[in-house]
Amino acid sequence: MNPLVARALVACAGIWLTGAGHALTLDRAVELALQRNPELAASAWDLVAGQARVAQANLRPNPGLAIDLENFAGRGALQGTDALEATLSLSQVIELGDKRGRRVTAARAAFDLASVEREARQLDVLAQVTTRFIDVVAMQERVRLAGHSRDLAARTLEAIAARVAAGRTPEAERSRAQIALLRAEIDERQSQSALRGARHALASLWGDAEPGFGIAQADLYALPQVAPFAELAARVARNPDITRFATEARLRDAELALARAGSRPDLSLGLGVRRFGETSDTALVAGFSLALPVFDRNQGAIREAEARRAQSAAAGEAALIRLRATLFGLHEQMSAARDRGDALRDHAVPQARIALEQTRYGYDRGRFSFLELVTAQQDLLDLEAAAIDAATDYHHLLAELERITSEPLTARVSEAPVP
Repeated sequence: MNPLVARALVACAGIWLTGAGHALTLDRAVELALQRNPELAASAWDLVAGQARVAQANLRPNPGLAIDLENFAGRGALQGTDALEATLSLSQVIELGDKRGRRVTAARAAFDLASVEREARQLDVLAQVTTRFIDVVAMQERVRLAGHSRDLAARTLEAIAARVAAGRTPEAERSRAQIALLRAEIDERQSQSALRGARHALASLWGDAEPGFGIAQADLYALPQVAPFAELAARVARNPDITRFATEARLRDAELALARAGSRPDLSLGLGVRRFGETSDTALVAGFSLALPVFDRNQGAIREAEARRAQSAAAGEAALIRLRATLFGLHEQMSAARDRGDALRDHAVPQARIALEQTRYGYDRGRFSFLELVTAQQDLLDLEAAAIDAATDYHHLLAELERITSEPLTARVSEAPVP
């Protein structure tokens, strides 16, 4: 696959990207992976080896050189070398049945198969880059949420301390608020640790031991609609996992043709010069040889090639059915994740914020208990965490859909400051 096409495939995913300073964009992450991913670097040698196989298959058989010595070191008149007959001959195997051409066709088909497999590896790496990039963005949101949770706990502790000082609240409530703040601080540190792990995992895809970027900048909550399932299903045939079977079928056809050509024996021609020791005369000698295909007509290799060809066709059909089923499941899950994310962001979270402010207002005036205030805070935090999970699930599923269809499914959304 052309690296520019491969880069566009994932770079047009449904999260907004922009770069500034040390911020990492998905475009840049994809570019780094295409240039420096260790797995892709290793798979590139498959193409070099394939080109070498094509060159080797195109070579003719080497000629042979033979020297025959006859009638020497015998008895009587044949003693010594007086009656020696020496023959110097050259021979050449003539391949019949267009074996060389069929051998080259098979080698080229194998090279094409290696190219398709490398394209599939590129898509795997690009999907992995997208998934890990999303993980970093999601962890950044979770760190932000953990900071928000800590701020809420600190604000609550401050309010309770004032009420305790005024004698309106028992000391036990301040102790519970201090514990809640401590837990929030622990959660924040754990989220920061998880973020560091996600950043290292992303950087490892282009071989960096340490991430050389600050943040992964994207709008996690941009959840664009994708095409209907029927339209996506029509694109599955272009997936390298499917085109691989078409390429493999051409390879199996070439192997079958080569096996059938192998049933025809090759012709060996020879031409030489013979010198007669007794008279010092010379003469030309010529000959040919041809194996008789009585027992071995390459029938086993032909049958094996026919079986491999049928196996490839059956495997390709099974893979297409499996991919379409996977695509349908991903499409349904993605629609559900988008609906869940929109409902949380547009309705549940705003209402939970209003409910928290109302509860806090009532708590300050003695209308609600400390437990009700903590419950309202936790409800808001849980809904915000659920919104992060829904958006993360959506983009993970989108990356899988794009891996299956081998093309971007959404356009880049309007560039705007990340919330």
